Amino acid sequence: MGGADVVPGVSGGTVAFITGIYQELLDTIKSFDVEALELLKAKRLKDFWQHINGTFLVVLLGGIVTSLLTLAQLIVYLLATYPIQVWSFFFGLIIISAILVFKEIRKWSIWVALFGLIGIGISYYITIAAPAETPTDLWFIFIAGAVAICAMILPGISGAFILLLFGKYEYILSSLRDLNFSVIIVFALGCATGLLSFVRLISWLLDRYYNMAVALLAGFMVGSLNKVWPWKEALLYRVDSHGVRKAVVEESVSPTVYAEVTGQDPLVLSAVLFMALGIFMIVAIEKIAADKVGPEK
Repeated sequence: MGGADVVPGVSGGTVAFITGIYQELLDTIKSFDVEALELLKAKRLKDFWQHINGTFLVVLLGGIVTSLLTLAQLIVYLLATYPIQVWSFFFGLIIISAILVFKEIRKWSIWVALFGLIGIGISYYITIAAPAETPTDLWFIFIAGAVAICAMILPGISGAFILLLFGKYEYILSSLRDLNFSVIIVFALGCATGLLSFVRLISWLLDRYYNMAVALLAGFMVGSLNKVWPWKEALLYRVDSHGVRKAVVEESVSPTVYAEVTGQDPLVLSAVLFMALGIFMIVAIEKIAADKVGPEK
């Protein structure tokens, strides 16, 4: 999840969904409630730890932090050096994940199909929206954190890309690097507020309208495929704080058009192989999960 969340366009929520921990993640976040506070005040630490599913949370956060400190730099390097292969891997990973999520729908109806299409439309629009110029006031940093963290737990919608749209992706990363504590604290408070409120909405939808909610989440994943399509034509550039020219608006094109526009080899065979690797990985994870659940049942 940490490795996914650092890449604009890939969602940590997608990783949680395909690895089978999504519902437990929602339930764990929801457990930070009044009862948890009362247990903590009463110094019933063992009960508090069990109530918030502490072991799961520590292991998950440990993995995310480890990834941010190690794999994040590797992913950034691979994206810069082997962009077609990396995006192809993500494309294969997400497309098979969306299919598996759609299979979780227990009963189809017009409303279920409509919610799936709404999810596709929202996610696709986010992928083509251009980054905005926004203020650096702390109130806006709070809002950016609240919205981005909500996106991070939604399959198919990237929290990093939401920050990019808000014009705060590099600003937040720079604040983390420079230890700008005022920005970091306000951003973290926004994340906590957004997370604790939004998770309850998602859980409520899954409890009351399971099929429509799953269709919506799967739709988010399908719509996000435009962002991870391996072949892009840059339409708009900007220069970052280090003087590096970066594409901020891109359009998905065919491998043939990519070759004509960039003059580079589209590496179609390599892309297909990495898409297949992404698909194989998810199918393997699904099989391992099924084999584990089977004997327990």
